[in-house]
Amino acid sequence: MSTSLAPLPLPEGVRSRHIAIATGLHMHVLEAGHGSTVTDKPLLLLLHGFPELAFSWRHQLPVLAAAGYHVVAPDQRGYGRTTGGDERFDGDWQASHMLQLVADAAALVEALGHPHVACVIGHDFGSPVAAWCALTRPELFRAVVMISAPFAGPPPGEQAPQAHRMISDVVVALGDLQPPRQHYQWYYSGPQANADMWHAPQGLHAFLRAYYHVKSADWAANQPHPLAGWSAQAWDELPDYYIMGAHDTMAQAVAPFMPSEAEIAACQWLPEDMLAVYSAEYQRTGFQGGLQWYRCGTDAAMFIHLGQQWGGKTIDVPSAFIAGASDWGVYQMPGAYEAMQTKACSQMRLCQLISHAGHWVQQERPAEVNSLLQGFLQDLA
Repeated sequence: MSTSLAPLPLPEGVRSRHIAIATGLHMHVLEAGHGSTVTDKPLLLLLHGFPELAFSWRHQLPVLAAAGYHVVAPDQRGYGRTTGGDERFDGDWQASHMLQLVADAAALVEALGHPHVACVIGHDFGSPVAAWCALTRPELFRAVVMISAPFAGPPPGEQAPQAHRMISDVVVALGDLQPPRQHYQWYYSGPQANADMWHAPQGLHAFLRAYYHVKSADWAANQPHPLAGWSAQAWDELPDYYIMGAHDTMAQAVAPFMPSEAEIAACQWLPEDMLAVYSAEYQRTGFQGGLQWYRCGTDAAMFIHLGQQWGGKTIDVPSAFIAGASDWGVYQMPGAYEAMQTKACSQMRLCQLISHAGHWVQQERPAEVNSLLQGFLQDLA
């Protein structure tokens, strides 16, 4: 498959290849710091989120490799040029559950020939994957950096059914607001979301431009703050790209925030040729592979199983959190940012919000993110 696809515009020193891993995926990875003795260098694993790709780490790969690491960023299950998952809505969507994503990461490490990972770094939905890697396999994943999405810890053990019911009640209550609303994660879990975005009326490229813009610091209205708690009224303070109109598609939710031609031309962190990489990949694959993750995340049985198996456990390897100060993702789950620092992570060594950055912080402010990552890694050494 890879030979028929256009080569990606990668920085010097970064290569693209496919690796067959034990969980059945033919995983596409970008890597830097490679060579004949790659296993002599400590391994860093970079996990992207939605709707992103391994390409989202293009600014980190060469810099971290120059610092002496073997740096690998995969297209995760259901994304990009990785194949072997089930990306049909009516297919085996349960195969994208959190512990399977951890197993994919572990299988990739094994296939690369490394005995362990010096640090796993995840952004957006990749952040909880990285957190669960460190929580469940601390002997393999020796440190963790979570970016943009704080990790509050596993569901609360035997109270997991009640916790999921409480969240579900708030989701339902959003529909009783005036005007009625819906939560984006439950929208993403439905059968229509893939087609809504893949075949967006404004075109997929324009949809992604508006989506990335409105969640970035370029949209001045992003002024996040902690929410009062778990209630529909509190959640209603979130922007439309999180708490959507009850009858809106995501394409409709972001369309009013499409940047002007002048704003697009001025966007240095995601110029048109870089956005074209994302739009070309998603035009080819659609979004359902990534949306399967949301279906697993909102599923009651999977939530309860995680709580019963891992409730009360903490991340006990060195940990860090980085996010943009203009990122509502820090606060979208009430109390998670605080719980991460006080309960979920026993060795949190860094928690930093970067000014003038939104949700796509490693692309919006790569120099600042790279500096923080290098400092954290140096402290580990």
